[in-house]
Amino acid sequence: MPLLVPPAPAPALMSVLAALSSPTAVREARTPALRTTTGPLDAEHPLPVHVFEPARVTGGLPQARLTGWRFHIRAGAQVVAAGETVATPDGWVFSRFSEGPYLLSTERALRQAETLPATYQPHLLSVPGLYMLALWLHCDPRADAVTAQPDPSDLLIPLAPAPPGITSHRVHRLVELVPVLSMRLAQSPLAGSAA
Repeated sequence: MPLLVPPAPAPALMSVLAALSSPTAVREARTPALRTTTGPLDAEHPLPVHVFEPARVTGGLPQARLTGWRFHIRAGAQVVAAGETVATPDGWVFSRFSEGPYLLSTERALRQAETLPATYQPHLLSVPGLYMLALWLHCDPRADAVTAQPDPSDLLIPLAPAPPGITSHRVHRLVELVPVLSMRLAQSPLAGSAA
């Protein structure tokens, strides 16, 4: 079934488009593919980015804190980078361009999600303490992306590279993977550090 991608806030999209039209921002980006691409660039696939916050009580559901929006930057048929925005007291602002393995892995996970029998709302879920990023498929496709929180019916697709022992691109029920993530975070030397 198709994914229902939530609409990105207009200021987030506008900040990425402004950065794409700035020769300085593109030239100074640490993304070789973006610097060497010729022709028009477009921002698409807006995905809200949330940080995973373990449940406060044993057996509870984790929380997800919205921290930004990520757009895939396309040059023709090829995705060459991601444009990221962050929330500030003054609203959404451009943060950076990036590329790397998570970019293609996100595209692959989105294609995987489109083959599932139900409709989901896609988000990115970052687990900084494990250096992990997952495609979070929220079971309420019409939820407000800003306030969406994990639900027992949600799915997670870990992106590659995934932490040891977690298979990338395998669809997991959220309630099955969360205990593993929470246990690993409790054992991680980064546990308790700022995200």
